[in-house]
Amino acid sequence: MMFEVLRTFIPGCVEIRPKVFEDARGRFIKTFHQEAFADMGINTEWPEEYYSVSKRDVLRGLHFQLPPHDHDKLVYCVDGEVLDVVVDLRMGSPAFGRHVAFSLSADKANMVHIPKGTAHGFLVLSEKATMMYKASTIYAPQYDTGILWNSAGIPWPVVNPILSERDRDLPPLSEFRTPFSYRNGIDG
Repeated sequence: MMFEVLRTFIPGCVEIRPKVFEDARGRFIKTFHQEAFADMGINTEWPEEYYSVSKRDVLRGLHFQLPPHDHDKLVYCVDGEVLDVVVDLRMGSPAFGRHVAFSLSADKANMVHIPKGTAHGFLVLSEKATMMYKASTIYAPQYDTGILWNSAGIPWPVVNPILSERDRDLPPLSEFRTPFSYRNGIDG
């Protein structure tokens, strides 16, 4: 098996653990395989990919894009370690308003599939971290938004994270009126 898939209580949010090949030269890790991902029920269309480099105690999030530019994301850490968090914002979801957290690291080589209608953020735990992102839609700045990092009940292990001005000014979850819905296992 190329990938181990660990489902979470948030529908569509899964942790993916790829097989890691190691020898005297180092490591080799396959991060994407179209057929295997399709068999897992995970999006295989990624028209945009990007990465961020952040230092310890930087918190990025909690971000998402609004419809019609909402997107699935696949994220993983290629250098360092982060606490990665997903919050379900889909009205009607059995996990609405709840979050799930993952430790993502270059050592583990694990990934998270983040479905449409969820907010995403992470806190850097190592000296620095490089995060890779694949997105199922192209970035649309006018549809890009988020919720305040400390408004969703997440037990972040830092009191005063390093935030962007934008992230400091996001509305709290309690004031967010969700445009996302979840019906019969389908997000929309």
